[in-house]
Amino acid sequence: MIDIAALRADPDRVRENIKKKFQDHKLPLVDEALSLDTRRRALQTEGDALRAARNSLSKQIGALMREKKLDEAEKVKAQVTADAARLAEIEKETEEVSARLKEVMMRIPNFVCAETPVGKDDSENVERQRFLEPKVPDFEVPYHLDILERLQGIDIDSARRTSGQGFYYLTGDVARLHSAVLAYARDFMIDKGFTYCIPPFMIRSDVVSGVMSFEEMDGMMYKIEGEDLYLIGTSEHSMIGRFMGQTIDESKLPLTLTSYSPCFRKEKGAHGIEERGIYRIHQFEKQEMIVICKPEESEMWYDRMWNYTVELFVSMGIPVRTLECCTGDLADLKYRSVDVEAWSPRQKKYFEVGSCSNLTDAQARRLGIRYKGANGSAYAHTLNNTVVAPPRMLIAFVENHLNADGSVDIPEVLRPYMGGKEKILPRS
Repeated sequence: MIDIAALRADPDRVRENIKKKFQDHKLPLVDEALSLDTRRRALQTEGDALRAARNSLSKQIGALMREKKLDEAEKVKAQVTADAARLAEIEKETEEVSARLKEVMMRIPNFVCAETPVGKDDSENVERQRFLEPKVPDFEVPYHLDILERLQGIDIDSARRTSGQGFYYLTGDVARLHSAVLAYARDFMIDKGFTYCIPPFMIRSDVVSGVMSFEEMDGMMYKIEGEDLYLIGTSEHSMIGRFMGQTIDESKLPLTLTSYSPCFRKEKGAHGIEERGIYRIHQFEKQEMIVICKPEESEMWYDRMWNYTVELFVSMGIPVRTLECCTGDLADLKYRSVDVEAWSPRQKKYFEVGSCSNLTDAQARRLGIRYKGANGSAYAHTLNNTVVAPPRMLIAFVENHLNADGSVDIPEVLRPYMGGKEKILPRS
């Protein structure tokens, strides 16, 4: 959510930002917000005047009563009663106008970074850097589900019977690999100075609306029937919500946190070509990183965070590249975002395995997260980034470490988490 003062000062800048995100249907929101803001301020002015007059009239009534001017006192009392009725009307209308203004402001997208490429969708994202040389082996790389099944590491059919499409069982060494990667990612981030957290896996609606746009909420979140609770789509949701309504001492910033959680997503409208595998699923686990910092530090942390993900994948011998997300591919709250993509030897192309985002103060304004120092208080900046999400990582892992005999090599950094195992062997 942007600052209403920025909208008042330069509404054309807000309109241009909406156009950059190819959301022209939201342009009327600018005029509506300005109109609501004007009305709210007018009501505030009128209400303040009536409150001030009430004090003055109360004193007049006392003076007139002492002077035995009862008729005049009754007239002033009538004025006080009329003013009180009008004040009640003002307070009710102010509440209604303020609620609608907040709703409108929450639908206006955050300002995008000047460096963000302008484009309609993810097809216009811009490659920035590559890390490790992508390779294609001299043997055919099977589909990732076939590789995992030959390792006796996955059971999709049973999951369909118990839970439906978009779920899976992991078994044996593949399940162990899944846990090993998460444990390695956890320790990797702890070594970078991040504090490890395990958050609640359900959050209330006021947290959901604080961390994401209404469109994202509809497309992602599972609601618990009969309760004001939602299953989290990523631990970022509950991790940022932890600081809702708080003012953090400036000396405690930045807060650098790494969190583990299962993630639950509808993936509404996202199923398609990869439906048979585990590229898009409804439940998975993830190691995340969160930073809450002062505004002047957020861009530094943005660069540092996505570099940590790159470093992690490179340490496991998986080639990756970074893509700067274009304006049309940015969710409403994001100022800028970079995707980390891993190399797929089977497809001979890269695919997304993580995303790093700087949301500036958009989430903080929605949730009331401030910091206070010698120069007063201000809204904090929030950032999030995927350290690793094993389902997609597993695809990249088994394809890049597959041998011609069907075995999968275990990189040295993961062997301590795999009991010293150097390979996962296929089973008959």
